[in-house]
Amino acid sequence: MVDFFQNLHPVVQTLLATLFTYGMTALGAGLVFATRGMSQKLLDGMLGFAAGVMIAASYWSLLGPSIEMSENSGALAWFPAASGFLLGGIFLWGIDKVLPHLHPNMPMGQAEGYHPTSRKRSTLLVLAITLHNIPEGLAVGIAFGAVANGTSDATLAGALALAIGIGIQNFPEGAAVSLPLRGEGMSKGKSFFYGQFSGFVEPIAAIIGCISVTYIQPILPYALSFAAGAMIFVVAEEVIPGSQERGNKDLAAMSLMVGFTIMMILDVALG
Repeated sequence: MVDFFQNLHPVVQTLLATLFTYGMTALGAGLVFATRGMSQKLLDGMLGFAAGVMIAASYWSLLGPSIEMSENSGALAWFPAASGFLLGGIFLWGIDKVLPHLHPNMPMGQAEGYHPTSRKRSTLLVLAITLHNIPEGLAVGIAFGAVANGTSDATLAGALALAIGIGIQNFPEGAAVSLPLRGEGMSKGKSFFYGQFSGFVEPIAAIIGCISVTYIQPILPYALSFAAGAMIFVVAEEVIPGSQERGNKDLAAMSLMVGFTIMMILDVALG
């Protein structure tokens, strides 16, 4: 697979990788055709797994290379990673406050966002998962852009490992939209449509990230840590609390450990 990607333009690499991550979102949403619902324990375990993958990816594929690039350039090794990381979290926090959205299993009256909204539950659920996918898409695009820059600390195999890991954790995200909607009486077709639609933003965000760092190399360490900070904010603010709010704390925690371990193995083995 690495040999196949080596001969492609970085933007094409990024597009193919994020089509895979989108496909995994659609595959998860497709569970609605096989079952009307999912046990709460299984859903919480899948969310915990997704959190573990995102945490591991944030360090091994994003923060670690950011620090190494800064060390090799002679700059303060911690500054790009620290500042970019915090800016990524602040960016997602701002979007989180401005854009009304609804987490899975959350009552309509608790929809987040400063402004009152009359949007349907389906729209708010899609917006919530879309918030996840913005930093994930950026992370993949920035990783492939770093490879295109010829940066010694970034490898094509590592970028592919990141895309695979994010694709794996996108599976429960698609299901987290389509299955609750189906459980509320929406048709299977519409439930699937809303579930897979949330993944469309990933290829767009990825291409923006790839082009940005390909042509503006000095921002690369900041861009890598920015994507990591945005991902960690999503994990801390939404994914982990969502996996534990129904009482399955031990299951969610162990699933997080498994997800972290699998992503770590992928990145070390391939990268």
